[in-house]
Amino acid sequence: MALTRPADRGYFSRSYFPAGVKWLLIVNTAVFVLTGLLGPRFASDIRILELAPVAVVFHFAIWQLVTYLFLHGGIWHLVFNMLTLWMFGTPLEQDWGTRRFLKYYFICGIGAGLCDVGLNAAIGNWGTATIGASGAIYGLLLAYGVCYPDQTVLMGFLFPIRAKYMVMIYAAIELWMSFSVNTGVSNIAHLGGMAVGFVYLKSGMARRRRKPLLPDWSGAYRQWKLQRAKKKFQVYMKKHGGPGGGPWVN
Repeated sequence: MALTRPADRGYFSRSYFPAGVKWLLIVNTAVFVLTGLLGPRFASDIRILELAPVAVVFHFAIWQLVTYLFLHGGIWHLVFNMLTLWMFGTPLEQDWGTRRFLKYYFICGIGAGLCDVGLNAAIGNWGTATIGASGAIYGLLLAYGVCYPDQTVLMGFLFPIRAKYMVMIYAAIELWMSFSVNTGVSNIAHLGGMAVGFVYLKSGMARRRRKPLLPDWSGAYRQWKLQRAKKKFQVYMKKHGGPGGGPWVN
């Protein structure tokens, strides 16, 4: 976990909770409380919202690529995800705007889900199920490292480190854990969220860089008409006795 220095990114000079972050926090928390209140009696109904490769591939349950993002396996799972969402999502949304922020969040979350489904299907884990917003959250971490690479954060609430190095460390940890003994954590979803976020951000930046600088023909035409009108006016004033016979307009 990492904590951004509030004075650097302006947490206390602007809104604590921009609209997108606020509603994601509210919906995730509300779903967690609701599923807890429903209890085991509705467990089978809740499971249709989890991300299961067999359901997505064979039953076309594509809604699970979104609904799984709002389910969490325990209070600490929810707390850590929501805390990270607030700390790193707030400056991103303040800079990007709500629409772009939410678009990026769900692209990373859905992309992470597709990576999870693809890998589990490839290795035959059809019956596995994945829940949690971590894929989208790791996408936010990646975006923070890309957009504010030299911003100082406190990794683990203790160690000052630049954001770009924090992202590299988290990516390395997730990659290493993906080859270790199964811990019940979908590391491929974490890596998938980061990878999808990286590709999305870099492709958007590349498009902006490659955007052709087309001439402003309408503006050039207006300037030509203005200059032509000035010249006509200058000629008129010379013919009708303007001061010194010179132009009056510049």
